[in-house]
Amino acid sequence: MTVSLRGTREVKDNYQIFRLAGLLDAFSEAIFRKVVAKCVDDSFSNVILDLSQIDLMDSSGLGAIVQISKKVTSSEGRLQIVTNARVTQTLKLVKLDKVFSLHPDLVSAIAAFKSA
Repeated sequence: MTVSLRGTREVKDNYQIFRLAGLLDAFSEAIFRKVVAKCVDDSFSNVILDLSQIDLMDSSGLGAIVQISKKVTSSEGRLQIVTNARVTQTLKLVKLDKVFSLHPDLVSAIAAFKSA
């Protein structure tokens, strides 16, 4: 991704997992958004964003997640987000915790796909 944001992608049964670490900010959001959007176009539209290792997420990062959510939804997929305390607090500040499906760990995010 970028120097400030590192990540991996794993394709599973009917979903993709993006594990991210570092800073989801103005310097990294454009590449992050483009990579995930291309992967949604090329593979499954069900996506798990594992943000449990994100150290900082600014308004640009929030915007990128909103855009990814729109992309996933328009592709008839679902988005699950694994958070940590920092990410959850940031999402709560702008009331996005009411919009997104947030999970404390990867196991519960995966379970959300299997229960639907």
